[in-house]
Amino acid sequence: MKKTALIMAGGRGERFWPRSRQSLPKQFLSLTDDKKTMLQLTVERILPLVAMEDIFIVTNRGYRELVRAQLPELPEGNILCEPVGKNTAPCIGLGAVHIAKKYGDAVMMVLPSDHLIKYTSLFLNTLTDACEVAEQGGNLVTLGIAPDCPETGYGYIKFQPEQTLGRAFAVERFVEKPDLETAKAYLASEQYLWNSGMFIWKTSTILDNLQAHLPETYAGLCKIREAIGTPMEEQVLEREFQGFRAESIDYGVMEKAQDIYILSGAFGWDDVGSWLAVSRIKRSNELGNVVEGNVVTVDTRDTIIQGGGKLIAAVGLEDMIVVDSEDALLICEKAHAGDIKKVLENLKICNRREYL
Repeated sequence: MKKTALIMAGGRGERFWPRSRQSLPKQFLSLTDDKKTMLQLTVERILPLVAMEDIFIVTNRGYRELVRAQLPELPEGNILCEPVGKNTAPCIGLGAVHIAKKYGDAVMMVLPSDHLIKYTSLFLNTLTDACEVAEQGGNLVTLGIAPDCPETGYGYIKFQPEQTLGRAFAVERFVEKPDLETAKAYLASEQYLWNSGMFIWKTSTILDNLQAHLPETYAGLCKIREAIGTPMEEQVLEREFQGFRAESIDYGVMEKAQDIYILSGAFGWDDVGSWLAVSRIKRSNELGNVVEGNVVTVDTRDTIIQGGGKLIAAVGLEDMIVVDSEDALLICEKAHAGDIKKVLENLKICNRREYL
């Protein structure tokens, strides 16, 4: 069966402010030493399984030119632009109807554009196994990550170890981000995996599930599908998308569906959720500092400093994040990295949108 990929690239990456902005969000930035952007790495990673002409990017309308510039070999018709962000269910539905319109039924891998994978061959092997499960009947397949700590920032998926299909386990339920004590219990049980946000299914399977669980969204997607390739395509897309309820695929479909399977991935996954990820993906010096740019440190340890041409002198810092951009400077304790989004909220309230 034809293998395709849908890469979701419409996010804002607010926790990577001030480098990530509305005009150039995280997925279009290079955060690794190879200087490739997150989007480019995502596409490069799956090319052994999926041909470039079978990769589709769903993004914000304002990012079309960024996608074209970073992926010049991607067919222009494979860049699908949402008129407005409506969370992952409409995003995935839009991709599904385009793929179904082009190929009929096909396997569809749904991947975020802002994750890093350390062991590509293991990742591709896991995706291959997931495709085999997805091709059977109406199975919905997801990839989970074996937790190595009681993480409270991820959703979890409970699986049934006694019920398997190939290497996949049947899913019992999806659970929201837990508190610390609950996360410790999940870790100890060895029956929970982190929810990676990666999915594999046939286009017919996900569309059937959208019809069953989000019928109004499905009805709008059918109108969009009918209009693809006609002079009315943009007008219909604009009208129908505006009317969609913002809904995640997890809440809208996965928490309600049947025949869900999960494969455990041990391929060095990192969701690169905040500046803290830089300590995991870049080399630190002997004092635990990760520095970039024109930086001098004195009595500074376990600190992330991202600069440019301007000299940054750090004295006596510990467990800090310092990020300098052309028009903004972030100084933050690592313990408060999750609060960076509050800066953007304040900027919006104060109508200082030139910094967003």
